[in-house]
Amino acid sequence: MPSGSLGPLGLLRPLGVADNRGMSAVFDKPTLAQRFMPLFRGFDLPLLLVVMLLACAGLIAMYSSGYDHGTRFMDHGRNMLIAGAILFMVAQVPPQKLMVFAVPLYAAGVALLVAVALFGITKKGAQRWVNVGIVIQPSEILKIAMPLMLAWWFQKREGALRPLDFAAAGLLLLIPVGLIMKQPDLGTSLLVLAAGLSVIFFAGLSWKLVLPPVLIAGVGIFTLVLLGDQLCADGVRWVVLHDYQQQRICTLLDPTRDPLGKGFHIIQGMIAIGSGGVWGKGFMAGTQTHLEFIPERTTDFIFAAFSEEFGLAGNLFLNVCFLLLVWRGLAIAVGATSLFGRLMAGAVSMIFFTYAFVNMGMVSGILPVVGVPLPFISYGGTAMVTLGMALGILMSVARAQRQDPKDARPALLGASG
Repeated sequence: MPSGSLGPLGLLRPLGVADNRGMSAVFDKPTLAQRFMPLFRGFDLPLLLVVMLLACAGLIAMYSSGYDHGTRFMDHGRNMLIAGAILFMVAQVPPQKLMVFAVPLYAAGVALLVAVALFGITKKGAQRWVNVGIVIQPSEILKIAMPLMLAWWFQKREGALRPLDFAAAGLLLLIPVGLIMKQPDLGTSLLVLAAGLSVIFFAGLSWKLVLPPVLIAGVGIFTLVLLGDQLCADGVRWVVLHDYQQQRICTLLDPTRDPLGKGFHIIQGMIAIGSGGVWGKGFMAGTQTHLEFIPERTTDFIFAAFSEEFGLAGNLFLNVCFLLLVWRGLAIAVGATSLFGRLMAGAVSMIFFTYAFVNMGMVSGILPVVGVPLPFISYGGTAMVTLGMALGILMSVARAQRQDPKDARPALLGASG
């Protein structure tokens, strides 16, 4: 009688059939898609959609305003791809592991800022760069290192926060902000300050401590507007600001004081925005842009070029996209699984808000002119890399709150045997 085993109906089944099926299940290799799909699991799709819309708007704006600027358009696309790769890589790192980089990155950033102050490279009257084999601008590191450090600080003190902890956090924030302002670099110092203050606020800072500075700032702005002519008169110097910073504020109050000098940027930006009307002059049809009246039309003032060609409708599109980006980031912060993740996601969201608000405000003449690009729209490799890292951190927090514990295994692991 042939060897075998009884099947379901008493029929003989050759030995080894079940084993072969088991061996097949063990040795079947996963497809390429099966290997890489876990890398994308947990990505926040609404956030990705908003970023892609902004990236498309940026490419359109850069093609129109920078087609005659050498390789600006191609370089902008390359920078976006680099930022996308950085986003993807950072998103693979769980928030708990990102905490490991907080102290070293902050310490390295502050040390480089001190190096800039001692023997930095000066360009156009600003000492912002240092040569460490390659020329870098250390202040850019602090845009990410600052919120990382403060989020780490509050995570370590979760459940036992004291007023002294908030005071120490304020000191950690003021050191790099002071060094950056000394360079001087008002735009970057504002971004670092906003990122740090966001973390401190979301950590639970009392409204009793928040309202007094806000009220003082409001009174200061009202006084400045009311007494602008006297405060900006010739010979009057503000001891708390550099001369160029004072000139920017006075020019903001009255751009016609120096229409061909300091006020030229603001005047031309407002002319371009106003001339766009409701629907704009059309793609590649902006006269202020292509006749080169708009200064820095591919970088800081690209919003003016975009407004001229796409009008109020285009501006509303950008504003809605940025508001959705900030809203989605704050929603991710609310659902974060740890205090560190919540603080980082909230800070990153406010970084994007500050970028967009300050850039649009300075171009439209409601804020002083500072060197702050418009995210995904303005040309700039360093800023794009920083934005990619920020989005990667946001996506990492989103993935952590969606990650099923049973799926917490290496993403590229094949079938187990």
